[in-house]
Amino acid sequence: MRQFVVVGHDVPTTEGFPLDDLPSAAGRLDVLCRCVNSALFLSHGIRDARVHLVLADEYTVTFDGATARNLNPDERSTAARIRNALAERENAIGHMPAEPSPGVELRRLGFEATLDRLDGTLVELHEEGTPLPEQDPPTDPVFVLSDHNDFTGEEADLLAARSDARVRVGPELLHADHTITVAHNWLDTDGYASY
Repeated sequence: MRQFVVVGHDVPTTEGFPLDDLPSAAGRLDVLCRCVNSALFLSHGIRDARVHLVLADEYTVTFDGATARNLNPDERSTAARIRNALAERENAIGHMPAEPSPGVELRRLGFEATLDRLDGTLVELHEEGTPLPEQDPPTDPVFVLSDHNDFTGEEADLLAARSDARVRVGPELLHADHTITVAHNWLDTDGYASY
């Protein structure tokens, strides 16, 4: 299974944010919403993939394409799902999740604890990594990337110690959601070998 971990540094950890101002009033939650959409949606379907949004190193909201229902490919409705998940945060006890809707879970987990519970080949998506065409596509990849901010020093150190690979998707810097789309294409084509 393909998984994506997206670290959101400035996003809120309570549900009090407005849905009509995601870029500023919600700490660039729009970036994370676009990442969810890029990770899960096809033109007329949903991928069997998971995306884990780490919110301010305090909570992780997981969207599971295999079990999610009634998702829509727009930022506002994705943000509403995140807001609903945060409204249920008191029901996330220890590492047990709150499940506000089918295929959406909220856990009281920061970045390191989220990585601890995921199985697969850990791949850091970073502009200073090895170009994708020079790598073989991994089995069961867990791609890790940051929002519009760089990884913190602590996050970078953790990834340096635990990543199986550090790759870049191209010669130009891309938005996080575009990076996810390129990573999917790389896997879909078996490393750009077959279409």
